[in-house]
Amino acid sequence: MTVPDAVLALADVSKRYDGHVALDQVSIEVTKGECLALIGESGSGKTTLLRCFNRLTTPDAGTVAFEGADVAGLDPIALRRRIGYVPQEGGLLPHWRVGRNVELVPWLQGLDDRRVRARHALDLVGLDPGTYAERWPRELSGGQRQRVAVARALAADPEVVLLDEPFGALDAITRADLQASFDSMRRELGLTCVLVTHDLHEALALADRVAVLRGGRVEQSASADELRRAPATEYVRTLLHRARISDA
Repeated sequence: MTVPDAVLALADVSKRYDGHVALDQVSIEVTKGECLALIGESGSGKTTLLRCFNRLTTPDAGTVAFEGADVAGLDPIALRRRIGYVPQEGGLLPHWRVGRNVELVPWLQGLDDRRVRARHALDLVGLDPGTYAERWPRELSGGQRQRVAVARALAADPEVVLLDEPFGALDAITRADLQASFDSMRRELGLTCVLVTHDLHEALALADRVAVLRGGRVEQSASADELRRAPATEYVRTLLHRARISDA
């Protein structure tokens, strides 16, 4: 691994599914407190890359590290309890009330203060626990369900949170509100985040660094300013142009 303070790192990681190349010798690092956005078309490898970090996907080749340790040598269940994860559509358990959903990871860790942690996490995402803890997921709006999913990921105080298109299914107003809340919260908490998104505007607004993927490879990994100023490839230039972000 080339970055000494990297919390997450991939080195020459490759993954295939039935002959399809999902990742092709990808190397990337995420430093402490950084938010990295993964952007690219469907099938570019974004979600596969994200899921390598918590061992929901096992690469065919290469090394994945968490806090300097090869994740292949870590217990996958214990690893996932240390890394917050927000899947697409939130993944709330419909037969559990909101409070119990948020308590899930602290409960799995055997923490006695799981209810206190859950209430604090709901507060962090802007949901009053007195109002929402006893509700069922079906009684919430789409934006509220996503807030609960983020709260669940935060309840065990992880240093790292992985988010797979957490705002993609929301209407524009709700999405903008939740993006702003998330950005403020993750900066306040100093979280290390990896965010998968199909929205380049979202990536540039929320992330410290953006990695553009295409066909399982990283076309460019750079800050928002650098990406706008100096797109590294014609594909990145075209992506920016189509999003009406840059005429480069």
